[in-house]
Amino acid sequence: MPILADILCKDMIKIGNYNELEVVKKVDFGFYLDGEEYGEILMPQKYAPEELKIGDMQRVFIYRDSGGRLVATTERPFLEVGEVGLLRAKSVGTVGAFMDWGVLKDLLVPFREQAVDIEEGRDYIVYVYLDNETKRIVGSTKLNKYIGNKAPRCEEGDEVEIVVVKRTDLGFKVVVDNLFWGMVYNNDVFDPIRVGDRLSAYVKHVREDGKIDVTLRGRGGDRVFQLSRRIVGYLKDNGGRMNVTDSSSPEEIKSLFQCSKKDFKKALGLLYKKGRVSLSDDVVSLAAHGTGKCSTSEICWPQVLFCA
Repeated sequence: MPILADILCKDMIKIGNYNELEVVKKVDFGFYLDGEEYGEILMPQKYAPEELKIGDMQRVFIYRDSGGRLVATTERPFLEVGEVGLLRAKSVGTVGAFMDWGVLKDLLVPFREQAVDIEEGRDYIVYVYLDNETKRIVGSTKLNKYIGNKAPRCEEGDEVEIVVVKRTDLGFKVVVDNLFWGMVYNNDVFDPIRVGDRLSAYVKHVREDGKIDVTLRGRGGDRVFQLSRRIVGYLKDNGGRMNVTDSSSPEEIKSLFQCSKKDFKKALGLLYKKGRVSLSDDVVSLAAHGTGKCSTSEICWPQVLFCA
């Protein structure tokens, strides 16, 4: 079935992404890797691991150099094709702006792909894609051309990756999984975040227009678990006692633990049920057996939470 084989082969080498390729030839200036339908691809000597030899499989990033030739590198780009992120403009030329993206050849953002005029030295949110005509890797700040064009398939509670794009009165506009528009509202933000941050988040709601409301606080169980760890750590660092309790104000709780009062009460309840803390109206205390290591006969849940 040669036709099927050709189709499968063409899907194997991805320009602008990482590939696992076999070393097939050693030359004075580097190594050649098996690029299959693209032929042999050079990995310059300066990018080659010291003990690399013919027959080894090497993970490399594939892109085109200034002459249009495919090159393999072990450098780590800030972004791959199909990803969104914050890049800094190194220079502006006659065809567009050139962005620092972590590899030797700067990333071109053509003038036609600039939502606003890019200025040297400033940071911009960029989408990286493979141009169909030139087969070169380029960038765009016209995010609406590439984001939000597909229907989300995620559900409430799913973990996603977000990139913070813009601060608004309601919160932060984000790109979800490099594909969809989303929003993190102010009441779901407890730690400082800024434009360009790449974070893990959880789906709260998928709107009819395809946009996704996300939260940074995680699924309930994960969120409470992490908060429980912080409470125990705080108690151990402060003599085993604290005056912030489930009777304290939401503002006081948020100031100390960057969480809601509801989650704080859940975390305290979890610790209390496990015998790790004692509670009173004005004091939370670390239980006597919670100040040291768990005995080998004791089942600690979760062990990493309570064992020193």
